Amino acid sequence: MSEGPSLERFRHIAIEGPIGAGKTTLARLLAERIGAEPMLEQPGENPFLARFYDDRVGYAFQTQLFFLFQRERQFRAIAQPSMFAQTTVSDFMFAKDALFAQLNLSDEEYRLYAQMHQPIAAQLGEPDLVVRLQASAPSLLARVRSRGVPMEHGIDLAYLQRLCDAYADFFASYDGAPVFVVDTERFHPLERDADLAELVRALERFEGRRGVLGAAAADIAFD
Repeated sequence: MSEGPSLERFRHIAIEGPIGAGKTTLARLLAERIGAEPMLEQPGENPFLARFYDDRVGYAFQTQLFFLFQRERQFRAIAQPSMFAQTTVSDFMFAKDALFAQLNLSDEEYRLYAQMHQPIAAQLGEPDLVVRLQASAPSLLARVRSRGVPMEHGIDLAYLQRLCDAYADFFASYDGAPVFVVDTERFHPLERDADLAELVRALERFEGRRGVLGAAAADIAFD
């Protein structure tokens, strides 16, 4: 049963943030709490990902193309509006694909990638709400290490900082949907049921283009 019926006005809620921010866990918890359908990334299906973490230059392009077409297939299912459609909570935006491509590809590779990405993105559109999870690069690294995924052993602090900076740059100009920022250094909806309930209530009340939970507005990088 949905605890927040007013969230039904959002047909697609996307959870975003760098590696280790808690996107997948929050997407599952939020979907269960509000009676929505989760749509989760499937990184384990990418045959190039483990090799990418060991050799980013050598396997970035193959890894990125696999994710591009995988995410396209996932988003096609919710791209067509339906009056009976259930709310979907995803642990990614389609736009993140280009963000990672800019971070990991060479200029020549990115130009080729962009020729494929742009027409797909134009067809798929944007989510109705983005919940952006923030944390410092050292905190993200500690979380990545604690979950012990073997192929993530190659992720280091420098890469996570570059990723945090890339997200900051992206959201500095993003206006495709309202963005609600959650400071996961100070607010813990993944570990505390009371914080999850507070997040749901905050999203129910949320209006406008920008919102914050877990820190003073001055402390959050709206970018």
